[in-house]
Amino acid sequence: MRISAKGRYALASVIHMAQHHHGGESITLIKISERLGISKIYLEQVFSLLKRGELVTSVKGAQGGYLLSRAPQQVSVLDVLTAVETSLFDRTEDTVAQRAPEIEFAMRKCAFQALDDAVSSALMQVTLEDLVLASEKHKGDDAAMYYI
Repeated sequence: MRISAKGRYALASVIHMAQHHHGGESITLIKISERLGISKIYLEQVFSLLKRGELVTSVKGAQGGYLLSRAPQQVSVLDVLTAVETSLFDRTEDTVAQRAPEIEFAMRKCAFQALDDAVSSALMQVTLEDLVLASEKHKGDDAAMYYI
C-alpha cells in the first residue's frame, strides 16, 4: 500500500489540529504550514478535500482558520485517507479473467479483497486521538534529560 504525499500531509495536519482541539480555537493554514514545513498552497488543496470529506470546517474572519468537525476520538485514519486519496482501494486489474475466470475470482476474493478489508479494518481502528497520544509519548522520549 502506498500513501501519497497528499494523504501523508492530510494526516499530519489533522493530527496537529487534534493536538490543539481541546482549546476549541481554529487554526490557520499558515500556522500548520510553519509547524509542519508543508507548503501553504499545497495545504489549501489538501484542506479543500478534507472540507469536502466533512472532516474539517472553515471559520471566516479575523480569528478564522479550520476546526476538526468531530472530536479526535471520532476520526479514524481511514476517514482522513479516504477523504484525500483517490486510489486508496482501487480495484486490482484483471490478470487472467479471459482464460481462467475461476482463478481470477479466487485471487480477487481470497487475496485482493481480503487484503483491502484487512487494511481498511486496521486503519479504521486507529483514531486521531491514538496518534496524538503516540506523538506525545514520543515527544517525551526525545526530551533531553539534564542531571546536576
